[in-house]
Amino acid sequence: MTISMLQKIRRELHQIPELGFREVKTQAYLLGKINQIKTDRVEVQCWKTGILVRVSGLSPNKTIGFRSDIDGLPITEQTDYAFKSVHDGRMHACGHDFHMTIALGVLKHFIEHPINDTVLFIFQPAEEGPGGALPMMQSNEFKKWKPDVVFALHIAPELPVGTVSSKPGLLFANTSELFIDFLGKGGHAAYPHLTKDMAVAASNFIVQLQQIVSRGIDPLESAVVTIGKMESGFVQNAIAETARLEGTIRTLDPNTIYTVKEKLERLIRGFEISYDCSIEVDYGANYYQVFNHSQWVEKFKQTMETHGITYRLANEAMTGEDFGYMLKEIPGFMFWLGVDSSHGLHSAQLSPNEDALELGVRSVINTITAL
Repeated sequence: MTISMLQKIRRELHQIPELGFREVKTQAYLLGKINQIKTDRVEVQCWKTGILVRVSGLSPNKTIGFRSDIDGLPITEQTDYAFKSVHDGRMHACGHDFHMTIALGVLKHFIEHPINDTVLFIFQPAEEGPGGALPMMQSNEFKKWKPDVVFALHIAPELPVGTVSSKPGLLFANTSELFIDFLGKGGHAAYPHLTKDMAVAASNFIVQLQQIVSRGIDPLESAVVTIGKMESGFVQNAIAETARLEGTIRTLDPNTIYTVKEKLERLIRGFEISYDCSIEVDYGANYYQVFNHSQWVEKFKQTMETHGITYRLANEAMTGEDFGYMLKEIPGFMFWLGVDSSHGLHSAQLSPNEDALELGVRSVINTITAL
């Protein structure tokens, strides 16, 4: 595809971001593009709002999988784009519009320029939540075409266009959502002794929660517990009967996340006694770490350097990605693609440089050919 074609697709996708397992317009758009270029060597299966596209090889020894996530985020866009999101409160603020565009460009290439091995394109829903990788892998559709090796990319706003980055071993963290609900007893602000104030309980809980990491986890085992949202009460002169905390847990070791949860639940039991209330916890979506297989990262590195693309060794990040479930079962890797944006991932002002689209397509084509 030409750069202008890639830009057009990216901008059209950017306007229709949808949340996990609701990517109806996105799926229809992708199917439309796929049907325009498919041949008798191409098979297509849908799974929920996702799509699997299998391009048969000329003399296949293996199946190479390339995964693109397709969902958006519940964020109100604040860019100056003429092609802003037309869905209120929804935005492709994590670059999935880029990921899908690159996948379509690569798909078109291998339809027109077949190779010996079979290539499976995985358009996966719900990466941002509640998690689409694991249930998609458990589906009959995926099992039928399960790849022998799989890889994916993610845009990196902090890296310049022309640069890719990865590393052997751990790349992204183990993550868990965190939702904590407090239930006490409300009442008039003038009679606090007759109530069970959940604004006070939740506030103190946040302070104590930080000590799980600082005093309950080995300093050599990195962990983060963050509360990003707190809601409590309805009016200024009434004691809050309820409170809700929303946050995230992230660790570099899969076992550490269980330690954090165990200590969190002990803290909850203590607060229920101390504040004479009930507290419920929900861990929401849990993502397994992205652990790159050394053999394939080294192959990727050599391929990029052979084709004159700058490769940088990445650092471990506390970022979460459900692609980790695929790498847990199938050898492969994930890499960062530099897009040179002054605003980061999940920002309402994220504005990746579209010059990276063509490089992304080239990087993936060269990698698939080399694998």
